[in-house]
Amino acid sequence: MARKITIGINWQGKLDFKALIERAKIADQAGVHSIWVAEAWGRDAFTLLTLLAEHTAHARLATSIVNVYSRTPAALAQHFGTLDELSEGRMIAGLGTSGPHVIEHFHGVKFDPPLTRMREYVEIFNLLMAGAPLNYNGKIFKLARGFTLRFEPVRKHIPVYIASLNRKSVQFTAQAADGWMPVMIPLAALKGAIDDFRGMVRGGGRDPEAVAVKAPGWVHVTADVARARSAQAGTLAFYAARMGTFYADQLTRFGFGDEVKAIKEAWSAGGAMAATQAVAPRLLGEIGYVGDLSGAVDRLKAQAAAGADLHPVEVDAGSAPGAFARTLEALIG
Repeated sequence: MARKITIGINWQGKLDFKALIERAKIADQAGVHSIWVAEAWGRDAFTLLTLLAEHTAHARLATSIVNVYSRTPAALAQHFGTLDELSEGRMIAGLGTSGPHVIEHFHGVKFDPPLTRMREYVEIFNLLMAGAPLNYNGKIFKLARGFTLRFEPVRKHIPVYIASLNRKSVQFTAQAADGWMPVMIPLAALKGAIDDFRGMVRGGGRDPEAVAVKAPGWVHVTADVARARSAQAGTLAFYAARMGTFYADQLTRFGFGDEVKAIKEAWSAGGAMAATQAVAPRLLGEIGYVGDLSGAVDRLKAQAAAGADLHPVEVDAGSAPGAFARTLEALIG
């Protein structure tokens, strides 16, 4: 059975838009399941998704993630509804709360209460996509004029995937979402976490296989292993030491408390480079894979055996003609 492979688009730094479009077209033709555009404090996701909608025909297009603070739920419905029209029904709404550092100090919006806000966003988003009059009486949003979107959405429901990590938010994801994007779960614990999640889905009266699970780790195919591992270690160190407590607490729950402490202490003493060097190889290997194609396929098989449905990959294919497509095809299987 073919694996559902996903690729991502970078949200920061210099970007060659022509190369991005060409890479997306190749991935689309190779049969990737979906292309995901991240958004944090760099480029916005929706402009890039507009380009992708124009230049692809098959792959689903998704946000990974947009937060539920910087835009209203109605604005998100407008964005996703329009993009679903442009892409002829290929959008996935990947949502998350981000964290207080980004929400309060980049967007200037009070962070609390994240779960209540997520719940109301999803409910309002679904109402608008379904064409129901927008009459909603929540704790945060009180909407009483019965607005509807002034165009006919391609679909009455756009799949909602939620990035969640604490138990209450994971339970809400199991109750209300079409997909779960777990965060920083080591490979050794992945099957237990997914089994637990599917039990929550079943407990809510839903088919446990009806909610897709996106693997939380990275699978990076590259010949330059040292550079890629250093980059991934830098990302992991930043999230553990500088992005509030959520990610550090998550890693600690899974038995990496000492490693998180070492990363934080290294950052305090020597900054980002020291923290990157403090990331233990065992932690890095449990959270993701960097290496050759054969090892990547083995990692994908392990993720699938643990219950993951979608598998994010990154591919450094070199300059050989067709190498990127061939690598993707091999990963898809």
